[in-house]
Parts: sequence; structure tokens; C-alpha cells
Amino acid sequence: MHDMRIAPVFALAAALLLVGGAQAATATGPSVTAHGQLLQLARVHSNQSSNWFGYNQGTLEQGSKLFNSITGDWTVPTVSQHTAGQAEDSSDWIGIGGGCVDAGCTVTDSTLIQTGTEQDVAADGTTSYSAWWELVPVTSITISTMAVSPGDHMHASIAELVPNSNVWTITIQDVTRNESYSITVPYSSTHLTAEWIEETPLVIGTNAGFASLPDLTSPVFDNATTNGAPANLKSSEEMDLIDSNGTVIGAPSAPDPDADGFNACTWATTCGAPSSS
Repeated sequence: MHDMRIAPVFALAAALLLVGGAQAATATGPSVTAHGQLLQLARVHSNQSSNWFGYNQGTLEQGSKLFNSITGDWTVPTVSQHTAGQAEDSSDWIGIGGGCVDAGCTVTDSTLIQTGTEQDVAADGTTSYSAWWELVPVTSITISTMAVSPGDHMHASIAELVPNSNVWTITIQDVTRNESYSITVPYSSTHLTAEWIEETPLVIGTNAGFASLPDLTSPVFDNATTNGAPANLKSSEEMDLIDSNGTVIGAPSAPDPDADGFNACTWATTCGAPSSS
């Protein structure tokens, strides 16, 4: 299955508001999964999403900061079925746009440029791993020249060639395998948010809806920066993943000692922080 990404569906006590989406670049079966802008619900006490968990920084929460670059590292998790006989999908990525603009997530963004890895398990238990990049709402591109395996150390960066030029270089490296991919593209971004995310994508087609969350070994995100400086992640920037009943099923940890990384735990309400950076 070829996957695409859609920005978070946040929980607020009212109803879903569809802001945008994306379509797959290619498809190998009757269903694909989508990645794109924000689907939002309102909730007053915390950021909760139906398909994202991790960290989100926004321009209003950051004192009107605009985001011209982002970096991050992560370990590709091992994927396995949480429910026998069920196809389940996940993705780890960094991106600019698509998230919460303010601390209370009352304002969201409609653009998103991103790159990451995909970790999926089919109904028969077959697993697949890949790297990709995407300019929402244009199609997701799988990087066929990169082989990705569980445990690989990934490094990714997205940077404007000149601030506010809307010309971006996307780079993703498999440090373990000494493989990399880079492309420079035009993209009109609002520059309003930055994210480091574990995601369950949106399935389009047969069995449409949000992908089921698989079991994952906890990926460790690290070396998070924006605009060339450490991200200085805060616990207030965390997002939890919830199921249809509002139960937390995916949680980021508190930031590591350098405030530039965190753990991401699936099928958990809490997550222990890395003991070292």
C-alpha cells in the first residue's frame, strides 16, 4: 500500500472540520492513505488528535516566529500488528505547516511541506518500510532509491534557500545505510507551524477512514531544530493521539534533557522521556 499523510485531527468538544487533504502519487491496491492539512475539533485542556502525536510549535505560541527551516532525527520503529488480521499504517516525519498556530489550537494552518518514513503492516502480517516527501495538497512521493529498515537512524531537513522565498530543499538521510535523497522545489508556505510527528494516515478508497494504529517499538526523535537553532521543545507543545472514544492511544514523552527530542509510545497514555539527549 502506498501512503500519503494528512495533518492532525485535533479533539475539541464539538464536531470535525475538514480543512484539506491530499491524494496518493501511486497506488498498489484498492486503498491508499492520505496526509495533508488539519482536521480540527475543539478541546479546552489539551491538544489531542485523531491521527497525530508528537510535538507542534506555532507562530503565536512562539511569539510571532516564522519557520523557515526544520530538522530532526528519529529511529525507524519496528511495526507489527496490534489486531490480528488487520492492516495498520504509521509514519514518522518532520514538517512545516499544517498544525496548531496558537497554544490553545484555536487557529490551524492549511499548508504543509514534509518528509519522513512509513512503517506499515498488511492484514496478512507482511511489513513494509519506505521513505517519502510531500507538498500538500500535491501527491506524496515515495523515494524508491532509498531502502529503509527498522532500527535505521534517519536525519531529515526542510529549508528555504532564502527566507520567505518559498523555494525549499528537502533532504532525508538514512545515516545507518549512508543513503540520502535531496530535492529543491517551489512551495508557497505560510511558515506558521513546525512539527515532529508520529502519525496514523488517512485511508482513501476501500475501507476509507483513519488507518488503525499498529504496535511500534518507540521511535526516538532527537536533534530537533527550527531556523538553525535548537527547538527548545516544551511539554505544552505535546499532542496525544486519541481513538474514536476519546481515549489516548499514542503519547509523546516529555522533552529530553536538551529539549530537542522525545520518545513516542503507541498504545499508551504516558511515555517515559529519554534519559539522555
